[in-house]
Amino acid sequence: MKVPGAVLREGELEKRSDSLFQLWKKKLVVLSTDRLSLFPDGPAAARRGARPKELRFHSILKVDCVERTAKHVYFTIVTRDRKEIDFRCPDESCWNASITMALIDFQNQRAIEDFRSRQELEREREREQNILAGP
Repeated sequence: MKVPGAVLREGELEKRSDSLFQLWKKKLVVLSTDRLSLFPDGPAAARRGARPKELRFHSILKVDCVERTAKHVYFTIVTRDRKEIDFRCPDESCWNASITMALIDFQNQRAIEDFRSRQELEREREREQNILAGP
C-alpha cells in the first residue's frame, strides 16, 4: 500500500494558459499518490516556497490523450465539474501515462475503501438485528 501524499515523480510540464493568447507556460510538477501540484513560474518558484495549484485526484474525472506529435504529447485533465486543463510534455517523458496510472491507483484504492466500509456497515446492521431479535 502506498503512503498517502507520497511523491511519485517530479519534473517539468507545460500548461496552456487560460488567457486570450493561450500560451504554453512551463511548470514544475510534483505528482503524488493523491494529487498533482503545479508550481508557478517553473522550478525557481518552488525553491522560493511558492504555493502550488493543486489538482486533487478526488476532483479529477479523467486524463484524455488528445494528440501525439513528433515532439510532444498533448493531454487534457478533466475535472468532475467538467473543467478542462490542457498540458503538453515531451513525447519520451510519458507524463500523461504517469498521471493516468496514479489516478487509476487512487480511484482503485478509494473503491476498495468504500467496499470495505459498506461490508463493515452490513456486519454492524446484522449484529444489531441479532441483538434486537434476542436469544
